Amino acid sequence: MAMTWVWSGMVILSLIFGLFTGNLDAVSAAALEGAGSAVKLGVSMAGVLCLWSGVMEIMNACGLSAALARAFRPLLRRLLPDACRDPETLAAVSANVSANLLGLGNAATPLGIQAARRMARGCGGVASGELCTLVVLNTASIQLIPATVGSLRSAMGSAAPFDILPAVWLTSILSVTAGLSAAKLLSLADRRRL
Repeated sequence: MAMTWVWSGMVILSLIFGLFTGNLDAVSAAALEGAGSAVKLGVSMAGVLCLWSGVMEIMNACGLSAALARAFRPLLRRLLPDACRDPETLAAVSANVSANLLGLGNAATPLGIQAARRMARGCGGVASGELCTLVVLNTASIQLIPATVGSLRSAMGSAAPFDILPAVWLTSILSVTAGLSAAKLLSLADRRRL
């Protein structure tokens, strides 16, 4: 709801300033140009996202994503011991982390929501420390293949859209480390306070 007010305010302010400065034609031309660019970007990204979604389906069909999810289970059991006692929650969290690892945020979101719903049962409306850790893992995910960023770079004309891989790997490892450390520290502080 807040973003509705922000975007509406920006449009209204643009129209007011365009009217007072005599540049209302330029404002309307920029709005139309921006809308056209958004459609072009959306169409060009759709192809790349379909490609990576297809790759994910092939990985699911051949069992590679399940193997990747199994590889993460020992680590997830240490990070989320209570949630991992339920096999369905563990499967959803593992699949979520695997999809995020492959840079498939669109595929990871439903899995993350499913895991969060299962973890929120019995919390009484207050997020547990493990649920907060899941949100951190989902938000600051480590990505081996940043498919969405690569598709954006490709759509914008980059000759080598995946030349950013080392930077993505380093920043995603640092962000996950910082996020998990903060989640654990805040969880410990919350336990001591109680």
